[in-house]
Amino acid sequence: MAEIERESMEYDVVIVGAGPAGLSAAIRLKQLDSDLNVVVLEKGSEVGAHILSGAVLDPVGLNALIPDWKEKSAPVTVPVTEDRFYILGVSGALRIPNWPMPPLMSNHGNYIVSMGNVCRWMAEQAEELGVEIFPGMSCSELVYGDDGEVRGVVAGEFGKEADGTPGPNYEPGMELLGKYVFLGEGVRGSLSKEAIARFNLDAGKEPQKYGLGMKEIWEIDPAKHKPGSVTHTMGWPLNSNAGGGSFIYHLDNNQVYVGFVVHLNYENPYLYPYMEFQRFKHHPMVADLLEGGKRVAYGARAITEGGWQSMPKLVAPGLALLGCSAGMVNVPRIKGNHNAMLSGKAAAEAAYAALQDGRGSDELSDYEDRVRNGLIGQDLKRVRNVKPMWSRWGLMASLTLGGLDMWINNLVMLSPFGTLRHKKTDAAATGEAKDFKPIDYPKPDGKLSFDRLTNVSFSMTNHEESQPAHLKLKDPSIPIAVNLPKYAEPATRYCPAGVYEVVQEEGAEPRFVINFQNCVHCKTCDIKDPSQNIVWTVPQGGDGPNYPNM
Repeated sequence: MAEIERESMEYDVVIVGAGPAGLSAAIRLKQLDSDLNVVVLEKGSEVGAHILSGAVLDPVGLNALIPDWKEKSAPVTVPVTEDRFYILGVSGALRIPNWPMPPLMSNHGNYIVSMGNVCRWMAEQAEELGVEIFPGMSCSELVYGDDGEVRGVVAGEFGKEADGTPGPNYEPGMELLGKYVFLGEGVRGSLSKEAIARFNLDAGKEPQKYGLGMKEIWEIDPAKHKPGSVTHTMGWPLNSNAGGGSFIYHLDNNQVYVGFVVHLNYENPYLYPYMEFQRFKHHPMVADLLEGGKRVAYGARAITEGGWQSMPKLVAPGLALLGCSAGMVNVPRIKGNHNAMLSGKAAAEAAYAALQDGRGSDELSDYEDRVRNGLIGQDLKRVRNVKPMWSRWGLMASLTLGGLDMWINNLVMLSPFGTLRHKKTDAAATGEAKDFKPIDYPKPDGKLSFDRLTNVSFSMTNHEESQPAHLKLKDPSIPIAVNLPKYAEPATRYCPAGVYEVVQEEGAEPRFVINFQNCVHCKTCDIKDPSQNIVWTVPQGGDGPNYPNM
């Protein structure tokens, strides 16, 4: 095929992703210099369409970026009023008292929010400052300069046929070029993954670790609704099968966020994270809350959990990684949005200073310094051992030793354990099927628990079916030839949207089917596939979930 010719546009800074990190960077750049040309490219159909987060927001990032956010009517209006932690058994619950927990675990002063709505509001603030925001613009390629530096991205390519060739309505997209390119794609972004590999940004770092977060929004009986109530649980139904836990957050309008996180370093390939989530809702404590209510939305996404020791180098020539593209989630706090905002602000300030000096397309080392030695570094460094403790020694050890480690770090910023390693990737942690027994999951009842495909319809996911599948197999034979006999093909279970199937028809060999139309862009397949054979790429712009209030 002949080389594609594309038009190009020049900006001072090109930002990929209209999440909290990218929008914070855009806002801060225009606060510093209203004449800077700044563009934000978002693959969702609108800003917020692909945003899914818990979320209890620590306002430290928002305070630093827009101090008068209350006067500007930010959708941050439900303060946390109570904070509860439980270890669940099959039918009971043991409450963990708050008093022995280190201060960083307190949610006092934080807010229950829809991060999708926060991002929609942030986009309004950015546009008022003159930022150009283009939703429905998937960024499919990085553009490199003559010296190998990142010069921009290709965005807005539409109209390919299923085989990847240009169709009759093909649009080649544009090259959006900048003196600096910021990647705020979120977890396991395809361009970030490419950049980390190309520039060897993870050299000397621990493997990145991940969790799968699934979330439903419920409207519940007003008599049971407690705005500002925050509950976290651990233990049942996962127990020793996997790390993880739940969250239940009461926001306004009689709505509750019900979420479940499964750490993706689990060994048993028969584990079915989505069904663990559905089973969790039948615990008496949860069932009583949801009884008589209705689920109004569903979604899922991966969460970065590697923390301090897994965060790659953040800069390359012309490039900076922001927020979850680099992995800035504080795992025990289950919070990363505040760090995403702070990272966007720090990157903007570093780029502004560089542009003032007449620089461009070089490494923003000042940004790296600001992150590692500032509030983000402090936040991540003092909790760095909790995740590896949980992975090595289990839940109770991570509660006791992790709590002790956080207390000591909180007091003197030192750990008696040093910095523990993660060692394996989540894919490599997957065990062989012969060493485990299948898990018998109860059938969803259609009231509290739901089958996967029914729930996916509540994510408002849509993909144009004539385009190439954005989920690529490096070797199409591996799912049936390797993953099925060796691992019982776990893709049929770890995907929270039912994208992958093994179809067995009478008299025929089994087939591996990819229903990419169902994909909610969580990236779990790219992370957990034990053969690392699945590559997640962006579909055409605007496709994917359309989350209303996540």
